[in-house]
Amino acid sequence: MTEKSNNINNSILNNKKIVKAFFIIFYLVGVAGTLIPYTSALFFKLIPFALILSFTGLLFFHETKVTRNAFFYFITLYLVSFFVEVIGVNTGFIFGNYNYGNSLGIKLFQTPLLIGVNWIFLVYTTASVMERFKMPVFAKIGLASVLMLIYDIVMEQIAPMLDMWHWENGIIPLQNYVAWLILALLFQTLLRILNVKIQNNFAPFIIVCQFLFFLFLLIANKLRV
Repeated sequence: MTEKSNNINNSILNNKKIVKAFFIIFYLVGVAGTLIPYTSALFFKLIPFALILSFTGLLFFHETKVTRNAFFYFITLYLVSFFVEVIGVNTGFIFGNYNYGNSLGIKLFQTPLLIGVNWIFLVYTTASVMERFKMPVFAKIGLASVLMLIYDIVMEQIAPMLDMWHWENGIIPLQNYVAWLILALLFQTLLRILNVKIQNNFAPFIIVCQFLFFLFLLIANKLRV
């Protein structure tokens, strides 16, 4: 390896460390700002920004070529997930009866436009996590889907407090988790069928940051109650 290549690799590594440090601080400030009554309303409004920023950081460290299949897959994933949510929120048929708050930004058909981005984020990051392990494809699909379900279980507990969405009578139906798991399996399976390659060493870090953000808020909220 040439000296120039070494310098480039070191530069990328240093940039990644800086970005990781930034996101750690960013999410810690987010936890604190959300829990402080005087600043919580402001931080609710920053949730769309946080999602977009995290998604941008993810794209910056994407390591594999974006093929035609990959482009088709992620466009399809966005559209399908968005319209599934449209059907869900307007009928109660898929996830149960709920409605979106104002923390996820602009809505179309009573559904935030960012919700499709969130599905892409979760499918992409969980698939990236599983790429770090050598195991059969069906195992990667199953475990990535379970990771998405675990993430949702934690997120659902804190989403109403953040005004992301609200369940009828404040009860999260089992139907929601079944639907989440089925959709996760569908999206993860389609990713493998289309042979979409995902390699991103930043992905496990950022999904853990988001998961811990919701987990810390959940624990703090339980302790306050």
